[in-house]
Amino acid sequence: MRVCFYTLGCKVNLNETEALEQLFRRSGFTVVPDGQPADVYIVNSCTVTNFGDQKSRKWLRHAKRENPGAVTVLTGCYPQAFPEQAAGLLEADLVCGNTDRRAILDHVMQLLNGHERIVAVTPHTRGEAFEEMPVDRFETHTRAFIKVEDGCNRRCAYCIIPKARGPVRSRPISSILAELRQLAGAGYREVVLSAISLPSYGTDTGTDLYELVEQCAGVEGIQRIRLGSLDPDMLTPEGIRRLAAVDKLCPQFHLSLQSGCDATLRRMRRPYTTAQYLDVVRQLRQAYAGRPVSFTTDCICGFPGESEEDFVRSCGFLEEVGFLRVHVFPYSRREGTPAYDFPQQVHEREKQARSRRMHDRAEEVRRAVLAGLEGSEDQVLLETPASATVFTGYTRLYVPVSVSAPGCAAGDIVRVRLGRYDGARVQAAFLGRV
Repeated sequence: MRVCFYTLGCKVNLNETEALEQLFRRSGFTVVPDGQPADVYIVNSCTVTNFGDQKSRKWLRHAKRENPGAVTVLTGCYPQAFPEQAAGLLEADLVCGNTDRRAILDHVMQLLNGHERIVAVTPHTRGEAFEEMPVDRFETHTRAFIKVEDGCNRRCAYCIIPKARGPVRSRPISSILAELRQLAGAGYREVVLSAISLPSYGTDTGTDLYELVEQCAGVEGIQRIRLGSLDPDMLTPEGIRRLAAVDKLCPQFHLSLQSGCDATLRRMRRPYTTAQYLDVVRQLRQAYAGRPVSFTTDCICGFPGESEEDFVRSCGFLEEVGFLRVHVFPYSRREGTPAYDFPQQVHEREKQARSRRMHDRAEEVRRAVLAGLEGSEDQVLLETPASATVFTGYTRLYVPVSVSAPGCAAGDIVRVRLGRYDGARVQAAFLGRV
């Protein structure tokens, strides 16, 4: 039996798909890439934007049209947030959400044996436990992604995720460390701690993110730890000092921004100001005492009520921080969120135009940051081979590089000297293995 997965959205979704693929493989299924015939088609959906929902529906309809006898599954955030709407998608033989993912295999087997259509979306509840879905290895990655937390307790005006993911649920440290040891034994050298609300880790269990990082650093074989997205207001001065003291932690911080304008942040219901954000950046730089540290972020253009002046101020903030990379998004009006009904909605053409302008500004900042790193030394995890000796990969600072490393293989960590940025990657000189 063959199964095909299609994943939309964040790294947590990708991690969960890896876990589902492993579950199906252990039951005798062969996982095939998109575009190949299969007996089962599963879309792990994202509902952050309406476009994500549309992609899920389009993919399922195409799969059903091309393979009418196959079992089709819609799972993930879309049916969890909008169960009635998702249940109406008759091209999906199984509709289920973000709870009890392990039951997907049982449901699929029932459908393959002739069971009628199944709709099984269970609402999130307070006090529900973190669902354990460990992954032994990642088929297409040289880095390991470990899901450590699920859910979000915040209520940002533009975001549907609390409805799709439920309340904060932290995974026990003992379980995380057990998976990490297994991955280290399989040869992984870098781990990425992923979550829906990473700084919320432990708020429901009496521990915290800092303790988790320190414990993960003690696992033999793991050489690099990288963090997912962080809300700046949830980082404490003591926590920042503790993070900086962990040598294995990559000094690259993805600090969620969304806007560099205070008026827009207030309308978004984000609980910090640009001054507070800058203070966290300053604390992190001070904690590393002159050692290089980099910052990446996300930013939304065209949020309701954003004036041209607000937008220009937001663009200027990117330069003030000096971000290595900025993911720029035009605001997507999301049904079910407070911002959907906000007045002064920005026209779609203007949102797209602002997005392009901000992207260009962010690229200028990126070039300046990378120019300042030229000639410095760092370590690179070799990831994708471009030839027999040339690899692409990322430094500890998350600088994308291309390097000729004879005698090395994907998954190795090597020392390099950074050269010039060519618009895609930094050309680096190989200095030896770590």
